[in-house]
Amino acid sequence: MKSKLDNKTIVIKLGGSLFDTKDTTIEDIIYLQKQGYPIVVIHGGANMVNKWLEKQNITPLFNNGERITGKAEMDMVTAVIGGLMNKEIVATIISRGGKAVGISGVDGALIEGKIRNKEMGYVGNPVKVNHEVLTAILEAGFIPVVSPISLNTVNREADDSLLLNINGDTIAGEIAASIKAEKLIFMTDVNGIRDDTGTYLPRLNHDEAKELLDTGIAHGGMIPKIKACLRATGNPSTRCVIIDGNRKNALIQEIEEGGTGTLIYNPQGEYND
Repeated sequence: MKSKLDNKTIVIKLGGSLFDTKDTTIEDIIYLQKQGYPIVVIHGGANMVNKWLEKQNITPLFNNGERITGKAEMDMVTAVIGGLMNKEIVATIISRGGKAVGISGVDGALIEGKIRNKEMGYVGNPVKVNHEVLTAILEAGFIPVVSPISLNTVNREADDSLLLNINGDTIAGEIAASIKAEKLIFMTDVNGIRDDTGTYLPRLNHDEAKELLDTGIAHGGMIPKIKACLRATGNPSTRCVIIDGNRKNALIQEIEEGGTGTLIYNPQGEYND
């Protein structure tokens, strides 16, 4: 039997800002699955974590845009993103006629990582992707819906948590790189990347994308997305696109026609306008 991962898998990262809107992303994902596209979905859920922390009278703390994740925060991130958010997405896909299985980076040791630094708590960096669990789910005809809660395996001390909070954009890039996906698509609330004058950039090669990072033009949440694109497109046949998921049927249009957002590509690949 031919592996689904040999059939040009599409990795889709859902932006947290889309969860409260009436966008058509879930419907688009189901449509594409029924057309035979193998799809892996990665999600986050930072805004919902903040709401639940505040219900517990815990003030969310951030450093350079990333959550400082102590034990209490790690428990909440796991419960909300690995539990509530993941199951709501899976339930929505199933209720609308799709086939999906919810997992985290812990399941099947999908994402192994290490603590970045003690000051950030259990914020982690990915070290290894074991994508066998994705292969099994895809070959069974389901969409893996992945939360970024990951396994703490590298240099872990005895009293450290077994779980890590790793940025969902970073996880998406690592998974896309590991399975050599045909395309990595970031569903956001903007229509792509802009330069320092506000000019929309329809496509960027590796060097141009890296320059946006080096010069500080890329900032905030766009930084991990561009870094993830550079990681994924280390495979020359992989394309990475950052698109506005609020537009109706944006995902279908990108897959079937292209040109809906900023494309980041590897010049060593066979890229055509």
